Amino acid sequence: MAYPAGVTRLTRSESQARTRDLLVATARTMFLRDGYSATSLEKVAEEAGFSKGAVYSNFDGKDALCLAVLDTLHRDVADAVLGSFSGGRTLDAALETFDLWAEARLGDPDWSALEAEFAARSRRDPELRTALEERNVRIRTMIAGALRTTCDRHGLTLPMDEDDLASALLSLGIGLGVQRALNPELRVQVLSDVIRVMAGLPAVGRAG
Repeated sequence: MAYPAGVTRLTRSESQARTRDLLVATARTMFLRDGYSATSLEKVAEEAGFSKGAVYSNFDGKDALCLAVLDTLHRDVADAVLGSFSGGRTLDAALETFDLWAEARLGDPDWSALEAEFAARSRRDPELRTALEERNVRIRTMIAGALRTTCDRHGLTLPMDEDDLASALLSLGIGLGVQRALNPELRVQVLSDVIRVMAGLPAVGRAG
């Protein structure tokens, strides 16, 4: 097959990577929109323009595909947290930037529903439960690292271990996300206020 001038033919690995990325992006849209149970591999393949075999050549099954989707969602969280804390000239500025992200994304009903549905699925599947916990460990480690770096930059000392605080913040964030899926009016600033109080700063509190 002849390729037009200036068009570079993809290698096999590049083509497979592109196919995988497209399948993950398509599955992300469908899992968030329709839920895990209602989304079949056949539907994902059809929507992405591939055969079902293309899905199985990239993923062991629907669980593996959903884990890849969750990885992209968790990267969004990591980018938001690290971007907020690395870009703020002061701790308050960093937390204000984080609050803007949390207000827009924390408690997204589709995201919260997918996380809850998939977590419930892992209840009787030790292998899947381990895979989800490994991802939670990575998120906790990332949060703890961001806390240490931020405290070092601004000369702050937290009254508790950063790893323990990271676990508490992740748990609070998950719970708050589920509650905001039901009631979007709940304040997201409670997360950043915990950090403020731990750093010896006044909480923002409720306006009005």
